[in-house]
Amino acid sequence: MVVMSHIIAPGTSLTAQDVADLIDHALLKPELTPQEVEQTCRELAQDEIWSVCVRPSDVRLALQAVEGHQTRVCTVIGFPHGTTSTAAKVAESRQALADGATELDMVLNIGRLRGGDVEAVKQDIAAVVETGHAAGVLVKVIFETALLDEAQKEAACRASEDAGADFVKTSTGFAGGGATLPDVRLMRATIPDTMQVKASGGVRDIDTLLAMVAEGVTRIGTSSTEALLAGAREREEEGTLVVPEPGADAPGTEGEGY
Repeated sequence: MVVMSHIIAPGTSLTAQDVADLIDHALLKPELTPQEVEQTCRELAQDEIWSVCVRPSDVRLALQAVEGHQTRVCTVIGFPHGTTSTAAKVAESRQALADGATELDMVLNIGRLRGGDVEAVKQDIAAVVETGHAAGVLVKVIFETALLDEAQKEAACRASEDAGADFVKTSTGFAGGGATLPDVRLMRATIPDTMQVKASGGVRDIDTLLAMVAEGVTRIGTSSTEALLAGAREREEEGTLVVPEPGADAPGTEGEGY
């Protein structure tokens, strides 16, 4: 599956719905109850955000909760450490697809990457990509950038590209760090235009979101959707919901967690 990037040019005026279309809302904390997941999914579907990103066991529940709305259901594979076997990741992917997931966010094998076995990392990604693409769904690859040096991030980009992934993604939000502007710049510069970048972790205000978009990010993983949409609506009303020039710093880009 090849999906063309939809990078938004600096100077572009956005609507609050444009911002909603960027958001994968994370519902991944282990303590969330089924009732909390269902209620949140129903509420977010009213805002027509792009997707809710839920734990694999919650896919069917989320699908029912967003029924009748454009909001999709994304789930995570090998989350949060990426250390399950490739066979387990494939099995988890197949079950998630059977339950109705329309996007898969997989964690690459971080230890293998740090150990220099990039081929094993590529094959692990490729197995999930093959499974996802056979069902017509997007596959994003989570790097956990806070645990990697620059060379390892570049190697992860190349492995993801070679494996046929649709997106590269910064973080799980559970490893002591989140998306940063330098990381998304590096990722965007390393991958081809046919791939996209998802920034996850620490994007909690509209200025940070816009700064990420300016660097070529096309999807935002966050649990701060309400704050982001409130900021977007206010800025849209003011006529200032505009993508800035790349290279500008923004508050909150070093934050960990969703």
